[in-house]
Amino acid sequence: MSAPDFVASNHFTGTIEHLRRERMMVSRRFFRNSMALVEAAADFLACVAGMIAANYLYVLISSGDYVQRPSTKAAAIGAAVGTIVVFLLRRDGIYKSDSGLLQIRETERTLRVAAQSLILLLLVGWMLGLDLPRLEIPIAVFLIPLLMALEKQILFAVAEKLQPAERVERVVAYGAGETARRVLSTLLHSPRLGLLPVAVIDADPAEAAASMLAMGYRGRGSFPVETGPVSAAQLQSLQADMLMLVSSDLSPTQIAEATEAAEQAGIAVAFLREPAAHDLHAVESIDVDGVSFTTSKASAGPRLYEVVKRAVDVAASAALLALLAPLFILIAILIRLDSPGPFLFVQERVGRNGALFNILKFRSMFTTAPKYAASPTSSHDPRITRIGRLLRRTSLDELPQLINVFLGTMSLVGPRPEMPFIAESHDARQRQRLLVSPGITCLWQLSADRSFPIHQNIQYDLYYIRNRSFFMDAAILVHTLLFALCGGT
Repeated sequence: MSAPDFVASNHFTGTIEHLRRERMMVSRRFFRNSMALVEAAADFLACVAGMIAANYLYVLISSGDYVQRPSTKAAAIGAAVGTIVVFLLRRDGIYKSDSGLLQIRETERTLRVAAQSLILLLLVGWMLGLDLPRLEIPIAVFLIPLLMALEKQILFAVAEKLQPAERVERVVAYGAGETARRVLSTLLHSPRLGLLPVAVIDADPAEAAASMLAMGYRGRGSFPVETGPVSAAQLQSLQADMLMLVSSDLSPTQIAEATEAAEQAGIAVAFLREPAAHDLHAVESIDVDGVSFTTSKASAGPRLYEVVKRAVDVAASAALLALLAPLFILIAILIRLDSPGPFLFVQERVGRNGALFNILKFRSMFTTAPKYAASPTSSHDPRITRIGRLLRRTSLDELPQLINVFLGTMSLVGPRPEMPFIAESHDARQRQRLLVSPGITCLWQLSADRSFPIHQNIQYDLYYIRNRSFFMDAAILVHTLLFALCGGT
């Protein structure tokens, strides 16, 4: 006996959908593998180019004539470094994982592996008695990571443009909140994953907004927000290929209903597998005779990291203060000529562990402006002077904070310090920013969210505090340099 028409129709539709998803998975896998090969080749070439450039700079500085020494040996050394770098990056899974928040983790690993490879090459060369250009390699330690960081930014921008729609799975997030925003923003900037966030379904209709802004540097998109509970018809109308449960606050009933709706719509479901709390604790696994447990431990930061960070802060701030002294004098003169009053603006801010300190800035507003008030959000604010508009647009007003860094009240990298009256209104989670020294630059300052108050975008600082390391700081400084070269946009 033949099957009823509706059964045959559903079976045919299901078969077509299964074949479509299978082709999409094959296409995504091919795209990811191709991206990995191209990225590995680009990393290798960046190392070769960096070593040749280091050789060129060294010879040019030492003799003033590059023709005196060929670059064949430098290219060979660069190839050796490139091979080590690609091997270590592949071992770290950098060619398969997502790019992370603002691509900072990507840059962090690139800087760390490039430095490790060059140091390893020096050690091996010394042990084997090889004639390595030891004075050129320190130059390459700076050049190669910078070239690789720039190369990856270009590569990802190209990948986002080249990725066709058939290689992308449309993802709908269920849960909203900060975790949803961070996850979807990461997916949006991770073309190798092939997962395109298209919408958010808020589990709490009373809290639902019309849209959710993506996190990023600039030109950030937004995700439309719909109200829950999730239904199969809703997922089909969004043409979803995957439902991602992105909130730890979902009840068992909500999870069950969402899973059932996804099954009815014939799409995949992804579950959140992270600690429920958005705290600053690292998760450690404990295996007891095949039974796994997870425990949290405070992420206080290793002592060696704190020592190295402080040493770099002192050395870098001292060097920059000496180098930029003529610029300081010029800016001070322009401020005094533009409007009456001191050229420095001194204001009390909240530092590490709640300690108060005086932050230094070049004065960008008239002296009649209130000293403690919400910062201007527009360059047309009448409180800002003419020279102040230029200083704020170029961030030159922040330069005197190098004195704060040298004195130890601030660091080069860290959460931006708040005014006391704002810090007093912070809740327990927002006060976690005070666990580390405030800094001149940070993730929030690099993001498009810098136009909104810091305490409304706490996820950037919590992300930094949870993952901070020497190479994370270096990655943020590299991105700050690239950000400044692009005109702060």
